[in-house]
Amino acid sequence: MTLSAQQIPRWFNSVKLRSFVNAAQLSKHFLRPRKTLLHGFPAQPQTSSDNCFLRWGIKTYRTSSLWNSSQSTNSSRQENSCAQSTLIPSVNEQLQRPQKIPSADSESSVEGLEDLPPLSPLQPVSEEEAIQIIADPLLPPVSFTLRDYVDHSETLQKLVLLGVDLSKIERHPDIANILLRLDFEKDIKQILLFLKDLGIEDNQLGSFLTKNYAIFSEDLENLKTRVTYLQSKNFSKADIAHMVRKAPFLLNFSVERLDNRLGFFQKELELNVKKTRDLVVRLPRLLTGSLEPVKENMKVYRLEFGFKHNEIQHMITRIPKMLTANKKKLTETFDYVHNVMSIPHHIIVRFPQVFNTKLFKVKERHLFLTYLGRAQYDPAKPNYISLDKLVSIPDEIFCEEIAKASVKDLEKFLKTL
Repeated sequence: MTLSAQQIPRWFNSVKLRSFVNAAQLSKHFLRPRKTLLHGFPAQPQTSSDNCFLRWGIKTYRTSSLWNSSQSTNSSRQENSCAQSTLIPSVNEQLQRPQKIPSADSESSVEGLEDLPPLSPLQPVSEEEAIQIIADPLLPPVSFTLRDYVDHSETLQKLVLLGVDLSKIERHPDIANILLRLDFEKDIKQILLFLKDLGIEDNQLGSFLTKNYAIFSEDLENLKTRVTYLQSKNFSKADIAHMVRKAPFLLNFSVERLDNRLGFFQKELELNVKKTRDLVVRLPRLLTGSLEPVKENMKVYRLEFGFKHNEIQHMITRIPKMLTANKKKLTETFDYVHNVMSIPHHIIVRFPQVFNTKLFKVKERHLFLTYLGRAQYDPAKPNYISLDKLVSIPDEIFCEEIAKASVKDLEKFLKTL
């Protein structure tokens, strides 16, 4: 179809308008609000299209001017034939070259639209287009909770699925910032595989990582070296797994520190290697906790309570918690058992679990037996009652076998106290 000279401007304006609308529709699917760098989150790269769009606009403007010039020249070709000879040669040759008018539905126009760069972010849009734009919520530059970043971090999402309590980790801002910058596949997955090989079950990983949140800052080779050291001290794989579960920060200690702790208990308590190993397996936090309570309690047993060194050895190997128990609780229990109940040292040494029992329970049962006339703790006399049975058995068995009374009788007596 051949267009007249008067129809060419209208046709070109129509093609240019459709090109602009199609370009705007294409670009709005690719333009998204930029994400800022927040606590290690990388901003998504976005190529600026201002220069490309400017060049496209200039090219369109030149094409439009060329069409207008062609229309004006064709309409007055016969009247201004002398003026044509004065044009710049390149322009004159271009005007003389036959022009091919593109079709509105030709394939070349569609391909041209596909090659167009996206519009500038500063280009105004209509209200209809603005309504269709879906903008991602901006991340806060500073936050006191990791909850604001979970939806944007694959690492945090997978830690939550493992059962990690982020509300406890966010109390430590340094560790929280480290987690935001870690890649799950590169930095965390290898730690999880190491823990599983060590013996930590899947359902235990969440609790372990919540407590030992700093393990992700440890070098994997250092962790393996510490496990190798424990194995060299004849700790079995089951023992190491048990110790790590009970004392999650155990692997955060260097080999030198672990060796010093084991040497301290072996020397201070004068235990052999096997008993020292059994002691820390039963109470692994002896290797990770402070040594001050241990030193203080050793003095209390020896100087204030009057126990001999071998008696202290026997009690702590039976009840390792006696090394870290509260000094006030220990003192009150010993004073009541030894001075009120009149139980001598050698009997207390045989039943050290009395120090691991709540004092009010010891008082209630002793007073009840005294009320019944059965408070007899001398093994050389009839109706002897051992401290073990006094503190360890449940109320039903205590009333039936020891007190020779009913549970209701015990309850009625306790109301009179």
